[in-house]
Amino acid sequence: MFDIERWQEIFDTIRKNKLRTFLTGLSVASGIFILVILLGFGQGMRNGIEHEFKQDATTSVWAWPETTSKAYKGLNPGRRIRFKNKDFETAGRMFMDDIEYESPRVFVRGVNINYGNESLVYSIQAVSSEFQFIEGVSTVEGRFINYKDEVSLGKVAIIGKKIKQDVFKEVETPIGEVIDISGIRFKIIGVFNEQNDREEERIYIPITTAQRVFTGDDKLNTLSYTLPPVENFDQAVAQAVSFKDNLREFLKEEHIVAPEDNSGVRVWSAMEEAKRYYGITNNMKIFFWFVGGCTIIAGVVGVSNIMLIVVKERTREIGIRKALGAKPWSIVGMILHESIFVTAISGFTGLIFSMTLLEVLGPNVQIEYVKNPSVNFNVAFTTVLVLVIAGALAGLIPALRAARVQVIESLRDE
Repeated sequence: MFDIERWQEIFDTIRKNKLRTFLTGLSVASGIFILVILLGFGQGMRNGIEHEFKQDATTSVWAWPETTSKAYKGLNPGRRIRFKNKDFETAGRMFMDDIEYESPRVFVRGVNINYGNESLVYSIQAVSSEFQFIEGVSTVEGRFINYKDEVSLGKVAIIGKKIKQDVFKEVETPIGEVIDISGIRFKIIGVFNEQNDREEERIYIPITTAQRVFTGDDKLNTLSYTLPPVENFDQAVAQAVSFKDNLREFLKEEHIVAPEDNSGVRVWSAMEEAKRYYGITNNMKIFFWFVGGCTIIAGVVGVSNIMLIVVKERTREIGIRKALGAKPWSIVGMILHESIFVTAISGFTGLIFSMTLLEVLGPNVQIEYVKNPSVNFNVAFTTVLVLVIAGALAGLIPALRAARVQVIESLRDE
């Protein structure tokens, strides 16, 4: 039942103690504000990490050769390991049931690139047709390399969207245009886009063509794979770890690298890396909850202290009320009502300000690994409700103390 006299008493008390009420409410509002901002920042980090990993297939595994650091089977340390087509083919047969897509890669270096009279400075990577699914390449015009291009040693190229914007501004589409790579004419058959401009400054050509025309051998720079999707994240991580270990063991045996040598062959798993980053964000989220929770607790304690002061100041008034027949529960309700009101108004004020700030500034945040900081409204709203309950508990002790006030003693109070 709505009691207008009770509300008048609450507002009268607030008007008489404006500064005290403001500072108390500020401590509660700032607690909610800090908690929501921290949670939003934590979610922004998670969004940023997910965005970075979406650039490549989440289940991708990459292997590349390096230099050995340990002697093994009569071979000295410092050997430069070289991957070859045989490694890729054998691994593909051995792990056929574990692989979804596979592609070798060669970095084509020491070549000149020209378009008409213009000299171009971009990187060239030679890959197979399945590389687009591993790297997450999306063609926006034309097509990617296909199996026929590989078999026929096709002189075709796929350029990044940024190359199109920088070099082919004068033509409607670069599809069908020809670029010269060290005297060899390559026809552009596609344009792709990536998540960042740096990766759009690449030119892809068939790996078979590159090995025949430019490198003259069967050496490879990287081996790349994706694994089949599984039911949940933990299974995907376990699958990636198993494949990664097996692939590393195979490559070390093939190239006579000591099992304990971590420098000769490197294998990297996107899924393992994702798990590590997600673990960091989860720990940070727990830390943010702890910091925000401590701030809120400090505000609630402030409410409790203020209500104790209110009870002390109104001891004589409470005694008169009891002398006139006020029941203990009505005294308790009066104190709790004021405590809950101050806590609720302050909590929702902090919530509104923090959510508004995230909504306005969140999409414009330009920080690496932080993207669109935001927080689930239901989580934030539930937090405020918990805060209101905490405010009720904070006012309970002062309320019970007020209910125990003795009439005679209170009337003597000055």
